[in-house]
Amino acid sequence: MKIYLALTAVVFGLLTVMHLWRMVAESTSLARDPWFLAITLISAGLCLWAVRLLLAQRRSNH
Repeated sequence: MKIYLALTAVVFGLLTVMHLWRMVAESTSLARDPWFLAITLISAGLCLWAVRLLLAQRRSNH
């Protein structure tokens, strides 16, 4: 389960970082696109959720 949570956090984290980088590099018009913004926020939330679950699992194992 640890590998799955770590991989999930990395994948959604990379998606979030790439979306933020694309907003800065290309133009601010992407920041006004509701779908692009929603996907960015959802991926950031899923990344944080996976990190939180991974940390909670580590604490419960010790």
